[in-house]
Amino acid sequence: MTAEAKPGAARTVAVLGAGSWGTTFAKILADAAIATGTPRAIKLWGRRAEVVEEINSKHRNSDYLKDIVLPENITASTDVRDVLSGAELVVLAVPAQSLRPQLREWKDMIAPGAVVVSLMKGLELGTDARMSEVISQELNLPRERIAVVSGPNLAMEIAREEPTASVVACSDSATAGWLARSCTAPYFRPYTTADVVGVEIGGIVKNVIALAVGICEGKQMGDNTKASVITRGLAETSRLALALGGEAKTMAGLAGLGDLVATCSSALSRNHTAGRLLGEGLTLEEVGRKMTQTAEGIKSGQAVHELAGKLGVEMPITAAVVAVLAGKLSVDQLGPVLLSRELKPEGDY
Repeated sequence: MTAEAKPGAARTVAVLGAGSWGTTFAKILADAAIATGTPRAIKLWGRRAEVVEEINSKHRNSDYLKDIVLPENITASTDVRDVLSGAELVVLAVPAQSLRPQLREWKDMIAPGAVVVSLMKGLELGTDARMSEVISQELNLPRERIAVVSGPNLAMEIAREEPTASVVACSDSATAGWLARSCTAPYFRPYTTADVVGVEIGGIVKNVIALAVGICEGKQMGDNTKASVITRGLAETSRLALALGGEAKTMAGLAGLGDLVATCSSALSRNHTAGRLLGEGLTLEEVGRKMTQTAEGIKSGQAVHELAGKLGVEMPITAAVVAVLAGKLSVDQLGPVLLSRELKPEGDY
């Protein structure tokens, strides 16, 4: 079934990944259906039996969304084949670096004609591929059946039903509109765009910039410093997005500036938290043990740096963060390195 032939909104949904964002997006889809009176079955796949059992028996996922009660039209399973059976909308919310091998296992289980959506904000190590590219390569899907959802979307705030806007990106406007209708909840407002590249790059690079801002906070630097890093971080993100064919207006919107500000400013951000811990003196290994969820910037930073190098895009903040993560630069040296660049007009991106 093509996107043009899909009326209304999705009625059978599989969400693969029962972490904070996957569970929250399942809640959005459930609440959107309830608000419009749309019958919708939402199946959530999780690796851990105890998480699945709690979702089914208590309508909670307390490991990731403490005190949040989930709608009753969400069920969970550790059986990915059962979750994917008949789903016309497949939502992927797994760690970016594990996506490719998992898709190879799941490929034959995905229903013909299903639309596949990425919630992931990472760049694959080794290939420098965006998640939509990995999906296309492994599932051999046309572009009009692959979409991306991104924006200033801190999972816990959305799970609390605090008003939030986001962006649905797909090269096909009919598919983007269909998905947007499927995830429009009373507290969640999606906008649509065809700029998949810009939306993905905004979501990827902001994690690296948030690590830098977190390090500054851990070193007890002030708001001037953090605002400077955020602003110049947006310039870096824009340079890379434009070099890949993304649009400047996307960088000024929810998936660019909006996501960057939210991720760099909030204690709920995993990457901001990881950076703050590094700034406080913890080693990368200690940060990994202390955090229960993946900080994608730690994994994707090197891939972003490599991609920028291939394209000849200057990204000094990203380069400095990668050097810190590799142990080539101390957190004490980060500030001076960022201030030691050649003087130039601000608008020279």
